[in-house]
Amino acid sequence: MNTMTLDDANEAAKSAATDFSHLLVSQWQAALGAELIGVYLVGSLGHAGFSRRYSDVDIALITETGLSQQALNHMRSEAVALSAEWGGKLSIFWADRHFRVGRFPPLDRVDYIDHAVALTERERVLPMRPTLAEIQLYLSGAPFADWKESALRFATSEALDPKDRKKYLKTLLYPARLCYSWMTGGIGSNDDAVAFLSEIRPPGFDINLITRALQCRQAAADPDQLFSERATLPSQVEACAAQIAD
Repeated sequence: MNTMTLDDANEAAKSAATDFSHLLVSQWQAALGAELIGVYLVGSLGHAGFSRRYSDVDIALITETGLSQQALNHMRSEAVALSAEWGGKLSIFWADRHFRVGRFPPLDRVDYIDHAVALTERERVLPMRPTLAEIQLYLSGAPFADWKESALRFATSEALDPKDRKKYLKTLLYPARLCYSWMTGGIGSNDDAVAFLSEIRPPGFDINLITRALQCRQAAADPDQLFSERATLPSQVEACAAQIAD
């Protein structure tokens, strides 16, 4: 009889994703040599809340002078060759020693500063910590616009395509993550964000729907049962827009 619990399954998957990340580090060390400063687990592999179904493999990579697009493409193709499952979920955040070039948005810099788990490290180099004002400016730009576009698209969709299940669930949860980072300047798990939203209860948010979305994620379930709630998304957009306006 299989007695593995969901927590056991998530931990087993987290362990497998971490092992995969260590294999990537070995390849990157051989390719980059003295250019490599450090490689780190970030995101849910670094702070908490890893889901075997819904989490990505988020890795921060710091080098002396940064990475070319060709090098990044090669790294991603090597990752998929190493593991189709985990390589397909790989997201690389990268920067040079001085954090002057790369792909490292403000919130991910906070995640790196507060939660990064070193896979290999020759030297710990840190960026300036983004201020709350800088984080709010970032959140009110492309992240909000992209989420709003997804939310309104789902709100008018006739059906939920299976390939969009993860995106839909993230869209439902995003108001909690936005409020958490907007008010604290930090980044945490989905659990942290929903708990924070449930405590402060800002006006206009459908906290019940967000909580059920979290429960769906925790159960590694399909969000199809929540698709009938999509008409609520425009009001969630309005609530987030009001939060940003304040």
